[in-house]
Amino acid sequence: MKMRKSLLLAVGFALILSTVLAGCGGNKSADQGKTLIYGRGADSNKLDPSLVTDGESLRVTENVLETLVDYKKDSMEVTKGLAEKWETSKDGKTWTFHLHKGVKFHDGTDFNAEAVVFNFERWMNREMLPTKKDDYIYYGSMFGGFKKDKGHVIDSVKAVDEHTVEFKLKEPQGPFLQNLAMSPFGIASPEAVKKDPAEFAKHPVGTGPFKFESWKKGDTISLVKNEDYWQKGLPKLDKIIFKSIPDNSARLTALQSGDIDVMDGLNPDDAKRVESDDKLQLYKRPPNNVGYLAFNMEKKPFDNQKVRQAIYHAVNKESLIKSFYAGLAEPAKNPIPPSLWGYNDDIQDYEYDLKKAKKLLKEAGFEKGFEVKFWAMPEPRPYIPDGKKIAEYIQADLSKIGIKSKIVSPEWTTYLEETQHGKHEMALLGWTGDNGDPDNFLYVLLDKDNTRIPAQNSAFYKSDELHNVLIKAQRETDQAEREKLYKKAQEIIHKDVPWVPLVYAQPPLAGQSYVKGYSPHPKGSESLAELDIQK
Repeated sequence: MKMRKSLLLAVGFALILSTVLAGCGGNKSADQGKTLIYGRGADSNKLDPSLVTDGESLRVTENVLETLVDYKKDSMEVTKGLAEKWETSKDGKTWTFHLHKGVKFHDGTDFNAEAVVFNFERWMNREMLPTKKDDYIYYGSMFGGFKKDKGHVIDSVKAVDEHTVEFKLKEPQGPFLQNLAMSPFGIASPEAVKKDPAEFAKHPVGTGPFKFESWKKGDTISLVKNEDYWQKGLPKLDKIIFKSIPDNSARLTALQSGDIDVMDGLNPDDAKRVESDDKLQLYKRPPNNVGYLAFNMEKKPFDNQKVRQAIYHAVNKESLIKSFYAGLAEPAKNPIPPSLWGYNDDIQDYEYDLKKAKKLLKEAGFEKGFEVKFWAMPEPRPYIPDGKKIAEYIQADLSKIGIKSKIVSPEWTTYLEETQHGKHEMALLGWTGDNGDPDNFLYVLLDKDNTRIPAQNSAFYKSDELHNVLIKAQRETDQAEREKLYKKAQEIIHKDVPWVPLVYAQPPLAGQSYVKGYSPHPKGSESLAELDIQK
């Protein structure tokens, strides 16, 4: 009976895929040259990187737009980008960047210091938003808000000459250079933005190795080779097609049948199957993420610390990981992963203990439990491979202490927007670190500054004690001193319980054996300029 069900599922996936791929042009033709089809779990939200925080949008845009500085191919160490060198003043408040010469945007206009100034002025001035619905959400999170905000760290950005840019900061910012390397701060063509700011989010124009070609919503995004790319010999591919296939198993079926060349979101249970197939290769992205259950602390009963602690004690993380991660994850106890400097290993996790959970609920006045809506992400994510099933697992845990939860799972764009606007009571979410600095987890996801709507702090957790520690850590330039402050921050967060940190996952990916030069980056996506197909 079990075999018959598996066979039916496989046939079903094959029929769905043949229909979908035939309809969207997913099959490669000879006239497309070296074309790579990258299968992924969800479509992009927008293609203006300054307006998004989701990995599926940034996965595409970082191949089109480039940043002033970049990360090395296999680490978060900062290296050259559009700037070939830089220096900073002794007080850490002045940064000067010297730009590569002869670089052009895809529309033929020059990349220069004025283009850098234009982009930063655009991001720090919210009145330059394309529409009233948009927000430069990541800029505000990484640079202390916007122009006129008290905490905004950038005082000015000036073109010293055609190829030199000077940043003046109000205060030193420890992660400033790491922040500039983040893909949301890819430099856009000023002419393309001025021409139609709203349209730019559908048709980005940068200096990157690939140029935007087309977007079929919910289906494919196509990029083509930038023949005039400033880094000689790159890119190696003629075309990339990002193909959305929401179901992880269906995506693997597409890989096995040769309809796609690389896939992310491989079910951990399928990793050994890929390893044993000599036509495929398995990749493991370096772990740099956390999956978590966020409580909306502005809504009852989650404004009660004992309720949050009770739920923490009721979630069996070890059992959850055995059921869904096939050994490719470990239980989380802090908001930052152990691979990141500043991790506080002295924190003692709240153990799985139903008696303690019931006792805490009783003390909070909820001896008989309560009813709640539980938001579960509809798309597979690197840290939560199957949101609905994991939510069902936690739902069963919570029922043991009298909490009845109803799982809701709107489509992905709605899910992101509504959790950023605080519509949820408790929600599954996660984060892959973008810049190799604890600030990118702790300040972005848990500081009171980032409860501004649309909020990255989805717990709407507001702690002055934590804020003071995080701002002090931002303004400190000595890493040893910063490490002490981030360990203190984790103690405060552990005491207040805005989340249940669930897992640190090592996301598996798979590709055809003929794909060469693919190296999954710790930040969750990567440039595909050096990737090649060698059949």
